Amino acid sequence: MSPEILRPLDEGQSVDLPLEVGGRLHLDRPVPFLCVYRWRGKAPEADRRALVSSQAAWLVIPAEADVSGLLETLGEALQARFGGWLLLELWAEPIGAARVRRPAFEIHAPERQVPGAFLEAMEEALLKVRLRGREPEVRLCYGGSPAPPGLPPLLAPARVARHGGLYLGLAVDPVYRDPDSGEVHVFAHRTFRRRLDLALRRSFHAFAHACTTHRPAHYHELGPQRIPPVAFEIDQALSDLGAGFDLLLHVTPVNTEAAWEAFRASGFARMPELLYRPRTVDPDLLKRRLFALPLEQLEDPALYELFALRRDELDRQITLLSDRNTPRFLLGSRQLYGDVDADLLRLARSLLEQVPVEEPPEEHGHLLDARGLAARAEAEVARYRARDPDFTCRVQVREDVAGILVSHGDLLIGAGARVSRQRVEAALAHEIGTHALTWHNGARQPLRLMREGLAGYESLQEGLAVLAEYLTGQLDAGRLRQLAARVLAVHALCAGADFVELFRLLHREQGFGRHAAFMIALRVVRGGGYVKDAIYLRGLVGVLRHLAEGQALETLYVGKVAFRFLPLVEELRWRDQLHPPRLMPAFLEADEARARFARLRAGMGVLALAQEVAACASASS
Repeated sequence: MSPEILRPLDEGQSVDLPLEVGGRLHLDRPVPFLCVYRWRGKAPEADRRALVSSQAAWLVIPAEADVSGLLETLGEALQARFGGWLLLELWAEPIGAARVRRPAFEIHAPERQVPGAFLEAMEEALLKVRLRGREPEVRLCYGGSPAPPGLPPLLAPARVARHGGLYLGLAVDPVYRDPDSGEVHVFAHRTFRRRLDLALRRSFHAFAHACTTHRPAHYHELGPQRIPPVAFEIDQALSDLGAGFDLLLHVTPVNTEAAWEAFRASGFARMPELLYRPRTVDPDLLKRRLFALPLEQLEDPALYELFALRRDELDRQITLLSDRNTPRFLLGSRQLYGDVDADLLRLARSLLEQVPVEEPPEEHGHLLDARGLAARAEAEVARYRARDPDFTCRVQVREDVAGILVSHGDLLIGAGARVSRQRVEAALAHEIGTHALTWHNGARQPLRLMREGLAGYESLQEGLAVLAEYLTGQLDAGRLRQLAARVLAVHALCAGADFVELFRLLHREQGFGRHAAFMIALRVVRGGGYVKDAIYLRGLVGVLRHLAEGQALETLYVGKVAFRFLPLVEELRWRDQLHPPRLMPAFLEADEARARFARLRAGMGVLALAQEVAACASASS
């Protein structure tokens, strides 16, 4: 086999090509290992091919193919670059008892010249591959052939050794298949494949440190770095679908002020009529496009998980759009955002009991109207644009928007919006320094998904935005009570309360002013029952826990990420598929913000934070 086949690697490109003998060679980049799978019959079974195809270097060939020349050429190149390399052949065969159905592996190794520390690390990594809660079984077999039963070795182990290599075999019990019919249990296979993928990466990391000159700092560095074309196609399609409609705008009433006047005129006894924007998209066509995406072509389990869950989230959002103002809307909203659990409800009630009721800022007369807020927002955008000219947040005052929100990176301010002058910095840090900034950072990542948002990103986003309010020093007791009241209102709604009952709960029992109680209740009942408002307090709990555990703040700003995906985001950063954030919030640079951040790092829950906020307010009054 000519060395020309490897020339793209020297030019910083990948190798991905069909072979004359059949099969395919894929080299993401030079790494000190190669995974091989040989198939018998006409074509490889997809589930078995997938055992190797998520790695950075793999070869899939027919059982009868002779690739000894290719392996020697590759071995010479890897020995010259790394001083050693691993040839790992995988195959699937039943190993454990047929009815036990727990993961089982056999490592086939030569009797001599195998570093014990490496084999121990490989065994330990494979022991992490649990399925259905069952512990795996791992056996070490010395001295036999490293090839599948009935097949000769790919290359004589002695010839592999002459090129500085080590040839191991790994038998994998396909416990994700039905033992009688042989059918693949799809969800079990995905879980198993992902865990095996990580176990192999840990093994390669141990091998690199024990047997080569390569020194990866983390095992994730040995994963694929290049994003395949099909992933970019899916990413673009999901982005286009997400940009084609804005669920928040479609479920936000366009007649908030008129609804308030009507409710007041009724003596606060009858829910007003809520009007919404006309729906300009066809849910059927959106779903047809959504489920035509070829996610099954993704070889990388990590990327598959990101895209599949985002697709499912878009599916639910499109359904909500279709179900607006019907009884089904509340059920779909609960599927999307979850219910209020006992711990969150307990926290909300504690906040409402312990945090004092503040005099509403309206009575002080220190309010900034929409135009004044827009001017301050333009100045804030200019500050970020001075740091990065690509920061393109547009500020718009709109008649059809209630309150303040960021949509697709732009700040929309309702024409009737009013903000206390004492909370302007908090509002700007919340909307521009968090929502618009993470949109901007996400737009600079290779994947558009980081701009549109990973599935379930809103909870972390809103928690991060409330954190921004605290770090500016403008998170007040009233705001914390508002977040707690939203949780209480969502819980009451799901328990069967109607709009008027929610209003009375907030006004009579919790001491909120009539207009404040109206707005909280309105946000919760809009669309037919929108439970998203519980995520603000839930997100704040999660962000404070993240910081108290010493986790990186920077990770939260790489784009619109979700709590459940933070380990995966870190993995993709190690694999150079995600980059550090282009911008960090400007408010983090203030000395007061740094002092507050240090207190959070030391460990501070929401109640302790509320006590600090209340104490500061008392001291300044």
